[in-house]
Amino acid sequence: MHLARFPRARFAHLPTPLEPLDRLTAVLGGPRLFVKRDDCTGLSTGGNKTRKLEFLMGAALAQGAECVVTQGAVQSNHARQTAAAAARLGLGCHLLLERRVPHTESDYETTGNVFLDHLHGATVTWHPGGEDMNALALAHAQSLRDQGPRAYFIPGGGSNPTGALGYVDCALEILRQADAMDLRVDLVVHATGSAGTQAGLVVGFEASNSGIPVLGVSVRQPRERQETTVHALADETARFLGVREPIRREAVVADDRFVGPGYGQPTPEMVEAIELLARHEGILLDPVYSGKGMAGLIGMIREGKLTRDQNVVFVHTGGSVGLFAYQHLFA
Repeated sequence: MHLARFPRARFAHLPTPLEPLDRLTAVLGGPRLFVKRDDCTGLSTGGNKTRKLEFLMGAALAQGAECVVTQGAVQSNHARQTAAAAARLGLGCHLLLERRVPHTESDYETTGNVFLDHLHGATVTWHPGGEDMNALALAHAQSLRDQGPRAYFIPGGGSNPTGALGYVDCALEILRQADAMDLRVDLVVHATGSAGTQAGLVVGFEASNSGIPVLGVSVRQPRERQETTVHALADETARFLGVREPIRREAVVADDRFVGPGYGQPTPEMVEAIELLARHEGILLDPVYSGKGMAGLIGMIREGKLTRDQNVVFVHTGGSVGLFAYQHLFA
């Protein structure tokens, strides 16, 4: 997997730390926990999309793009990091934001990620929930091209084979760090949504014959649909990389029990997970992705599905700025 074959714009702070969560481990009495700090990637408060955007923006620049177009939910971490990357590289940025989450607070569309989208100079348009947002963003990119500017389309979450390369690279980074620490990794857990992070991790660990399983805690789709989406992208990414063997279907595993009422909608387990990390480790999770991902990991520990002698790595996908849009939950 020679990733230098692919265009890349380097702005992430890498490698991100791989740290023990000793106090949380003691509180839960479960396996030894570690956190991969991809909230520390350095771009506009960091997050997992920064790794993807190195390759996506690299491709955009290689094609002579003058602006980028992407889409996401109102409090999209991906939209915020795309706007920041575009600002860093001197590109225009057009964001299509979907009102996907019902029953929000009055400041939901002005605080958190949305505030930073505007601060980075992005052009924002608003759309009702339930539309085909990738199709709308593609059409918007084409409309811009028709008017002159060379626009590069980035799918929601940066989740295509180009974006997934960022998490192939992350899997290899985790392996290098674990080897340096003499750490045997028994399981990697993270929040899974648009599929690119999980697909990239699975490809990286599978193609390197690491034997490390990945569990995605779904934040939106039912398990079967999420696994199907992730596996399709993992297979496509493996082919893009030139990996000879197809990705095993059983290598893609998701847990959908912690979604709650729906995407971006609060759960008591998410609130507890955020408070536990904040109060015992000084780490901020986010209410949409990493909070529910950690809730899933905590749930599995309490169910006895993980043993004390295991080493579990939680990939922190960032997004803590989104807490400001949900602060009423922690009053």
